[in-house]
Amino acid sequence: MAIVSNLDLIRRVPLFSDLTAGQSSILYASVDKKRFKRGENIVEQGKISGTLYMILSGKARVLSQDARGREVIMATLDVGDCIGEMSLIDGEPHSATVRAEVQTDVLTLNRETFLRCVHENASMADAVMRGLVRRLRRADKQIESLALMDVYGRVHTVLLEMAQPDAEGKLILKQKVSRQDVAKMVGASREMVSRVMKHFEDEGTVVDRGDGTFLLTQQAHAVE
Repeated sequence: MAIVSNLDLIRRVPLFSDLTAGQSSILYASVDKKRFKRGENIVEQGKISGTLYMILSGKARVLSQDARGREVIMATLDVGDCIGEMSLIDGEPHSATVRAEVQTDVLTLNRETFLRCVHENASMADAVMRGLVRRLRRADKQIESLALMDVYGRVHTVLLEMAQPDAEGKLILKQKVSRQDVAKMVGASREMVSRVMKHFEDEGTVVDRGDGTFLLTQQAHAVE
């Protein structure tokens, strides 16, 4: 198996895709690779890590917890996504916990080098801003969902976000949906989400295809 250098890994991260060779060389000596086990926290809500994390492989969840210990899943992060840039920019503690959903490899970069690169490279600053705007839009959509939709609408919206189109353009859920995870995403109890999912299955909104995947239709109706 070929050994991949830090420089090769840097070039794989979308945030650094437009850096010049000189800028990439500066980062080369500054980044490290780190592995997190499934269930291990990458950053913790309320704490300062002083580090930017860039996902090379795996997947992570963004979790927010209230004073009573109740968790809400804010988002799922995938390969190429960055963790901790808001805290690096404003110096404040992390606003949420990010936990590895599976074994996850990341590149790490300290705050000093990150800020220097952002200040010196307009394309990198633009990439950071675009990433932050995507998260803000996602948060706005989540707030709108909680404020304007009933539980049926919120669960259906989450399922649409999880689904992926197949070759025919049909929306497919490629694995069984965890009721507990959906409950944490929509701000409802697991029991309520189970009732909603049963309703969707009965009315044909979610169809078991018999191969471990599920067909999802665009329309869903609440119980009158």
